[in-house]
Formats: sequence, C-alpha cells, structure tokens
Amino acid sequence: MTLTPPLGIDADRIARLPAAIEADVKANKFDGAVVLVARRGEIILHEAIGYADRVANKPVQRDSVFVTMSIFKQMVNAAVLQRVDRGEIAFTTQVRELIPEYAANGKGATTIADLMLHKAGLPLGAPGIPPDKIGDIQAVTAVVCGLVPQSVPGTSISYAAVVGHSVLAEIVRRLDGGGRTFGQILKEDLIEPLGMTDTSLGAGLRDDQIDRAVPVVVKDHAPALLDPKMLEGAGKHAAAPGFEVPSGSAYTTAHDWFRFAEACRRDGELDGTRILSPAILRFARTIATGDLTNSLWDYAQNMRGWPALPANLSLGFYVRGSGITSHAFGQLSSPGTFGGIGTGSNCFWVDPERELTYVFLSAGLLEDSYSWERHQRYSDLVQSSVIK
Repeated sequence: MTLTPPLGIDADRIARLPAAIEADVKANKFDGAVVLVARRGEIILHEAIGYADRVANKPVQRDSVFVTMSIFKQMVNAAVLQRVDRGEIAFTTQVRELIPEYAANGKGATTIADLMLHKAGLPLGAPGIPPDKIGDIQAVTAVVCGLVPQSVPGTSISYAAVVGHSVLAEIVRRLDGGGRTFGQILKEDLIEPLGMTDTSLGAGLRDDQIDRAVPVVVKDHAPALLDPKMLEGAGKHAAAPGFEVPSGSAYTTAHDWFRFAEACRRDGELDGTRILSPAILRFARTIATGDLTNSLWDYAQNMRGWPALPANLSLGFYVRGSGITSHAFGQLSSPGTFGGIGTGSNCFWVDPERELTYVFLSAGLLEDSYSWERHQRYSDLVQSSVIK
C-alpha cells in the first residue's frame, strides 16, 4: 500500500485494519465486509474482505450492495434537517401540528426533536404492525398514532429501532405535499444530488444490482435486541419495489455511503452541490442528550456486565463525546466524531478534527454488543494510523 505523505497516514498501521477484519472472518465471527477509509476526501483504503454469501462461497466485492440497516436513519434525519433548513418546520415543532392524530394517548407534546433523539417513548420493535405492513410508511404511522408511549415524551431515551423514523418520513412526505413517495423524495433531494448511484429506498433492486446484493444472514440466533427472523425477513422484503422501512431497509454500497458521509464532513457540500447549510450541520452534530443513557443498552448491562453508557445523540447522528467509555467510533477518536451504526452490521463515522471518513458494511449479523465492540476495535486501528 502506497500513501502520499500529505495524508499523514502510516501505511503499515492502516494495513492492520483489513488484516483484523480478515482474521475475524476466518474465525467465522461474521462473513465479510467492505471497508473504506478516506482522509481529507481522498480514499486511502477501499477493500472487500470475505464473503457476501458464505454458504454459496460467493466473495464480497467492493461494489457489493448491502441492506443499510440503521445507518439509513442518518439519511432520513438529513431529509428532516433539509426541511428545518428551509424554514418549513423547527425541531420544536410538535408532531401533532403535521399529523393531528399523533396527539392520541398522551403524545400531544412530542416534538420532532423527540423523535430524532429517540425521546418519544416509542417501542424498540414494531408491536401491532403486521409483517406485510412494516414497509408501508402511512400504515406504520397510523399504528404508532394509536400507541401509548412507554415513557413521558421528552424525558428519557428509548431507542425506537423501527417505527420512529417512519413517523419522521411521514412528516417529510406530508410537508412535500404527498405527491412523491418518501423514497422518491430522498432520491431527488439527497441521493441523486450527491451522485450516489447504488442507493435507494423502496425502488427494489435494478437488474445490474441483483448479483451484487448481499443477503441478510444472522450469525447468532440467540435472543438479542431484535428478532433474527424479523431481520432476515426484512432483508428479503427490501428487494421488493414499494417496500419502505426508513429506519433501515434501503440499499447502498460503501462508496455511495462515503459520498453521503463526506458531504456531512464538508459541512453539507460535495462536488459543488449543497444539501445542507453549515449552520444546521454544526447544530445537528452537537450532543443534545446531556448525561442521559440509552435504554437500548440496558440488556448489555445485565448480560455482559457493561456500565451505563451515555447516549451521546445529536439531532442527526451518534456522537463520540469524551471520557473513557465504550464507543463504536473508537476510544481514540476526537470528541466530535459523528456517524451511525446498523444493528449487528454496519458503521460509519466522520472525525472532523482529523478529517477522517470511515465506512464499514458487513455480511453476517453479530449480536449487537459484540458488533459494537468490533466497531470500536476497527475504529481505533484507523485512528492509530494517523501520524500527523
């Protein structure tokens, strides 16, 4: 591996990252991955390691197409940020102002910020939603409107893995006038402007993507945050046109997602196209949850003996924050590092201080706490390669 000196990356040190991934794949911890690392916008590593489908002995490729899982929440958040940027809504806007029926059962004071910060008291999964309706944003929103919140909205963080971002998507769709699907809104307002050629929600797979698509396979079927059968089923449904789960059923490639992450690193602009203002991105990359913890990890405290972890959520991203605490973005990253994590699988982050962008998409889902630790280890390998 040859690196140009101005990038300040030690070639031998960055080579430890694909070596670590390869060792984990050989140990059958997961099946394969595509990893991309860039500094100051220049890609310094982009490798495919292991299998897209281990059972079929099919290797992963750099242009393999993955189901996004929850890193897609950050793109949904970006669509909401665009509407705030335009003055159409505010973070303090109550959801009932746009979806009047959402006020039922004590949810009337819930704000858009509450949804984005997982403070709306919504459940982790998708109770009461038939499997054939989970990809219908309007149907999911209707069910959520009738739910009783699990906690007083705005007071605590209970990660909504599925339903919260369907409500955010419905807000964007209604603001748009209802003439476009949410997938079309994302395509025309974010995906195409950023030159992301393999990313889509609800469009199904193109003919040229079918052979590149990575199936969703759960490696460990022990009890976890989300039902493994539900995850594998959602992965199969994602290829069907019209199936829209904004919290994670989109498709993307590592290079496509790099373009989205890089636009966020560059304060909302890429290749002369601006998707967000610097001001709103600065605000949306700042921790907004104080010392609150995320109930998502309560199970890990019991199962793995973890300490309580600060949620460190912003109005758009996960944020590293400070202190000696476990984090998927690495303990060596700067406090302002921001990005997203997908259940048992994907991770991306941007370290604005060190001008680093990182994307990791994987095949073969791990249990979430072990996946979180894997991401931390890989992220620290990237950080330790920076020598100036």
